[in-house]
Amino acid sequence: MADLTTDFLGIKSPNPFWLASAPPTDKEYNVRRAFEAGWGGVVWKTLGAEGPPVVNVNGPRYGAIHGADRRLLGLNNIELITDRPLEVNLEEMTRVKKDYPDHALIASIMVPCDEASWKAILPRVAETGCDGIELNFGCPHGMAERGMGSAVGQVPEYIQMVTEWCKKYYDKPVIVKLTPNITDIRNPARAAKAGGADAVSLINTINSITSVNLDRMAPEPMIDGKGTHGGYCGPAVKPIAMNMVAEIARDPQTHGLPISGIGGITTWRDAAEFMALGAGNVQVCTAAMTYGFKVVQEMISGLSQWMDEQGYTSTADFIGMAVPNVTDWQYLNLNHVTKARIDQDACIKCGRCYAACEDTSHQAISMSEDRVFDVKDDECVACNLCVNVCPVEGCITMETLAPGAMDERTGQPVSEDYGNWTTHPNNPSATAAE
Repeated sequence: MADLTTDFLGIKSPNPFWLASAPPTDKEYNVRRAFEAGWGGVVWKTLGAEGPPVVNVNGPRYGAIHGADRRLLGLNNIELITDRPLEVNLEEMTRVKKDYPDHALIASIMVPCDEASWKAILPRVAETGCDGIELNFGCPHGMAERGMGSAVGQVPEYIQMVTEWCKKYYDKPVIVKLTPNITDIRNPARAAKAGGADAVSLINTINSITSVNLDRMAPEPMIDGKGTHGGYCGPAVKPIAMNMVAEIARDPQTHGLPISGIGGITTWRDAAEFMALGAGNVQVCTAAMTYGFKVVQEMISGLSQWMDEQGYTSTADFIGMAVPNVTDWQYLNLNHVTKARIDQDACIKCGRCYAACEDTSHQAISMSEDRVFDVKDDECVACNLCVNVCPVEGCITMETLAPGAMDERTGQPVSEDYGNWTTHPNNPSATAAE
């Protein structure tokens, strides 16, 4: 069977699934339950410096976006870092690490952007025996207004400076958590590497307002008639997160920098996709908040089964394998030709493909009087819209034309300068046209 044991920065954990720094990791009780459920590691909810206490709202802290079936697609969180005393958190971390030595325990930290504050807290965190620290440079609300969180993460010079302080006063791995609320994720990643970071983790949450109460004319969640922006997370942010992970993995200046992938990971497949794009492990939050800690058991079994089927013996076998295939548009093979194909036996005659193509694409699907839909090869540009709107999985697929075959749209044969053509990923069992 596949071995899911993960070595990330020399930190061993039973599997690559860590709980991200968030409400599920706010106290000893939660973390113990998480480890017993099967999580390989935990990033403790962000610690702050001693001093005036952090005060969270005493009311709704989450807004939500739901799909048509009420499935949770995204959460908007306005909760701040831990509002529990620093000393209490440190004592609990010490006990947990002592009792679970084979599980990863990371301390997330956010203190004011001055060297003295970091110098003061790092030795105390080290005394807990935790395996490393994660610098929270991404919190988009509350703390940013105090010159912390994303206020630091949006300034590469600050990222490098604080990272250097941490490497100066702390001798275990330093992970820099990056904010997505920035134009180019590569710049903060480069700054983290320049500061000596051992790894980066991303993405933190995205600035968001998820809904407006039209009766009260205020954003939700609403506190006494007012609302604020929060941090958006959950399945909806996964595409954004994967793109940013890939950008760092393929950037020549950060290539090889270890990455902990975060953002909308709900299933084993999500995790495998992040890892194929260069993440050495993954962190999860919203899925645990939606389904409970035991959701990790499905992730573990699913990933293990898939690895066995693929012949991978460890996660290292496939980490980063997709990175060489991520490129810029101008390098795509413009000689590659595919066409849509409709399985008439599977078609339920709903007409979605026809409406989408006729109204918004290339008018490449015909409809007969008895509602039989077919593809006009001379108009089809293989945009894939019909595949995506069809409610029947596998009904519409893409078929690759072989070199030399006639492209009816151009009236020219498919170029011999075709590269290694294969069937389209949406239809791996299809055969190329003769």
